[in-house]
Amino acid sequence: MKLDSEHLEILAMIVDKGGLTEGAEALGKSQPSVSRTMALLEDRIGAALFEPGKRPLRPTELGESLARIGARIHALNAEASALVQSYRKGHTGRLRIAGTPIFMDGVVSTLIADFQMRHPEVQIAQSYGYFDQLAASLRNGTLDVAILPLHPSMVPADMRFVPLLAGRNVIACRAGHPLMRRGAVTLADIEPYPWIAPPPDSPLYRDLQRALKSIGKEDFKVSFSGGTLASINSVLARSDALTVLPYSVVFLSRKSAGLEALGIKIEHPDRQLGFLTHEAATPPPALRRFADFLTDEFNLLEARIQHESQVTRRRG
Repeated sequence: MKLDSEHLEILAMIVDKGGLTEGAEALGKSQPSVSRTMALLEDRIGAALFEPGKRPLRPTELGESLARIGARIHALNAEASALVQSYRKGHTGRLRIAGTPIFMDGVVSTLIADFQMRHPEVQIAQSYGYFDQLAASLRNGTLDVAILPLHPSMVPADMRFVPLLAGRNVIACRAGHPLMRRGAVTLADIEPYPWIAPPPDSPLYRDLQRALKSIGKEDFKVSFSGGTLASINSVLARSDALTVLPYSVVFLSRKSAGLEALGIKIEHPDRQLGFLTHEAATPPPALRRFADFLTDEFNLLEARIQHESQVTRRRG
């Protein structure tokens, strides 16, 4: 025998409130309609739900047992409704995020942690990749958003790119590097030092080549190449090697990794870090909340960087 779960919920409310009229009011229904529902339920089970002639209304043993089940059904329905509302508002759900390794590890992962402190029910699956791989994943629906540096001309017609941070690279070294004791650093000053090269398939590797070429250093000795940001930081911290990194990564890693930017200007990449999404995809609601959060955080980061630059110029 299959019983209507809504009928059991109505029974539970009647028992809880102590009467048909009170139960109907709590449910926002008319008393006659509630009475008809109970009559249908009694016909269905072939037994009375309430003891006849008792005032206030008193459930039979069967009626009380069914009311307890109805109360559980009501609680589960309320829980399901709350879950749906939370999902629609972006407070729960699953986000699949990927991006270029240096930015993801050096900047975005910290912000993901901050986001999840505010929205602990949002599960984030993070992976890595470069433009071609990320674009393919967005198209086949295995990725919700890519976070990577792009020039506007590189954005495919079927995708949308929202810039977050302008490209700015610097020559990075450990905080106690001998060059940090100098004021202005020249090409001759950096000549003796070896270099750490990012992974050869990364945009940052090409940035390194262009940046050094822009200051007249086309030949450079590479002592370490590839690796993750963590391994690059480890080599920098224990050597006098130099490398090229996004300034945002250096800015956020100064305390944790002991990095600094040398005071020598190099060519900046003509790209911006931002969100890349597929136009045809229906994003999970949590993505909108995450995008708004990251936009605000990157605006704050840019303001902090600009403020420190102004302070440094005034001191100089």
